[in-house]
Amino acid sequence: MEFTLRPATVDDAESLTRMHLAAWRESYRRLLPEEFFAFREATINARIERQREALASSYKPMLALDAEGVLVGIASAGQARDEDRPCELELQMIYTLRRVYGLGVGQALVDAVIGNAPAYLWVLEDNPRAQAFYRKNGFQADGRRQLLPPDWHELPEIRMVRPAVGG
Repeated sequence: MEFTLRPATVDDAESLTRMHLAAWRESYRRLLPEEFFAFREATINARIERQREALASSYKPMLALDAEGVLVGIASAGQARDEDRPCELELQMIYTLRRVYGLGVGQALVDAVIGNAPAYLWVLEDNPRAQAFYRKNGFQADGRRQLLPPDWHELPEIRMVRPAVGG
């Protein structure tokens, strides 16, 4: 599959927000009630505006677009947010649409946003597919676990960490 990567711009706010929600629905449908997604659909215009404001500042996630220019993946990384951070770089988000699973889009996004650097991330405890992908990229659970906020139904997530890759 052909795809291109590029940093997001303000003009991507709507497509980024809608693709992000579609990826949540695909990834978490079995874990969250329909009301979770319905609320986010009902408030999508406000979410798009918040995304536009973030993109107008320093927030620049990496986008993956298919050959037709349709957004199929997003990822971002940045300064670690945890007080007990195991390293300074956090993979803060990566989502691809199901139709591109296994086609290299997710790997290209990870490579683009964290390269070979030491990094960590949080992943849902009940997300074996994502955890397998992260393990393939050198991440291992470090024993830390936390619950997401109530609006995410307090789903448990685990932290995964990796040292620098290669050498």
